[in-house]
Amino acid sequence: MSFTPLDGTRSRRRVYLMRHGQVAYYDEAGQPLNPKLAGLTEEGRAQARAAGEALAAVPLDRVICSGLPRTRETADLAVAGRSLDVEEAPGFLEIRAGRFRLIPREEREAAYVYGFEAATAPGARFAGGDAFEEVQARVVAAFEALLAEPGWTQLLLVAHDGVNRLLLSWACGAGLGALGVFEQDFAALNVLDFDAEDGRVVRKLIRATNVTPWNLVKAGCHQTSLEEVFRPLLVLD
Repeated sequence: MSFTPLDGTRSRRRVYLMRHGQVAYYDEAGQPLNPKLAGLTEEGRAQARAAGEALAAVPLDRVICSGLPRTRETADLAVAGRSLDVEEAPGFLEIRAGRFRLIPREEREAAYVYGFEAATAPGARFAGGDAFEEVQARVVAAFEALLAEPGWTQLLLVAHDGVNRLLLSWACGAGLGALGVFEQDFAALNVLDFDAEDGRVVRKLIRATNVTPWNLVKAGCHQTSLEEVFRPLLVLD
């Protein structure tokens, strides 16, 4: 066996699947910023540090992020003080929406704010952008390849709202059917265990979802992450 399984198990590995911390997606004038370049806010940095404190006793073997600045910064803060290099894996890049100005104003809320709820429709795309089915195939392939790699037992993967939802929906066996159900708050942690034998995943276990160490009981968190991020778009021309 090329790795040491979790205590008391034969072949079990653990993935801490995390969303990046809070990001400023709009400038002071209310105009959207390029999401590829957006960094964490001060609150987002505090959220990432809180997650790092929650993971402090976990003997992580690897730390991986999607490569976008917001995931890289989150990962760096979450494992600060450890002798771990943060790896970049573009297979976990976020699903992309289309240009909002091409979507009629009266359709924007359904397309952006509640777009994940329509993921099972044939050929469905997120707000006119990436096709859900194609992105899930890309993300799951990257994840299965990661599970097949030797040399680790526990790792932290810092990704995105949509990516995490796609992986959770796959892990629970719902395909794309649970995409709108698995809420992912900023800097949320999900705990997933996998039994992988002979290079094949034979068992998936969801231990915890959407745990926010910075606010465990979600006090004051009433909007969904998509409502928080995309509602400001609805008033733009």
